[in-house]
Amino acid sequence: MNRPLSERFKSRNFVARKRFGQHFLVDKNIVAKIVAAADIRPGDVVIEIGPGMGALTDALAMSGAKVIAIELDRDLVEELKEKYSDIKDIEIICADALKISYAEIAKRLKKKLKVVANIPYNISTPILFKLFKEREVFTALLLMLQKEVAERVVAVPGKKDYGALSVFSQFFADVNIEFQIPPTAFYPVPKVYSSIVRFDILDKPRVEVEDMEIFKRVVKAAFGMRRKMILNALKVLGLPKDILRSLLLESAIDPRSRGETIGIDRFGYLSNLLSKLNFDR
Repeated sequence: MNRPLSERFKSRNFVARKRFGQHFLVDKNIVAKIVAAADIRPGDVVIEIGPGMGALTDALAMSGAKVIAIELDRDLVEELKEKYSDIKDIEIICADALKISYAEIAKRLKKKLKVVANIPYNISTPILFKLFKEREVFTALLLMLQKEVAERVVAVPGKKDYGALSVFSQFFADVNIEFQIPPTAFYPVPKVYSSIVRFDILDKPRVEVEDMEIFKRVVKAAFGMRRKMILNALKVLGLPKDILRSLLLESAIDPRSRGETIGIDRFGYLSNLLSKLNFDR
């Protein structure tokens, strides 16, 4: 490998682009902890979203994995391709991580994928839902998220951070916060702490639901206005109040409760009852 990418960018007066939410990981100890938490094995195929200056890319490649680094910034792509031109197990793709097909990558390589990503804070939720949508091609995701977002991902019913993101994350995966990362581990230094969160993708969703779209509508409605009782929050589904009350009671949900107190299994049961009704979706 050539001289560190950070040195080459300094020589070209490279400036991190705010519109891409760029904060490059520069702490080698944190890099080592991330690779260890990802449990990378020789022969694994790792998708790295946002390789930045290549600090994590280097470590992933040294673990024996095939690394596919997806970067949107064309200037970074040019530099990364030059840096790794002689490394056969590192592939640089210039693409939007929100639009690329991970299923096509898995099909091409005939292997399931792991994801390691330093996700820009401004697109963390859309990226999560994109990865959940294509979850069948992944075994695990190791994502660097803003600390507050990470706490929402792992929150349980009854906690203030519990919401739709908690439900969907835990519906598709076992989730765990591995460790925290201070702002000083990045360049430029952000104003917030980050967390490394591991998602072990389940073979099938945690709760069996008959209609995924109805399940999504129920969960989103439940948290749409957090202070509303669930009975009132679900009125956006377009069903009469007496029918909603009956369905909630049958689902063992108190109509006066709020979404943040309801577990995934109850949301699943309720959505399955709704799927049997013929109503405007």
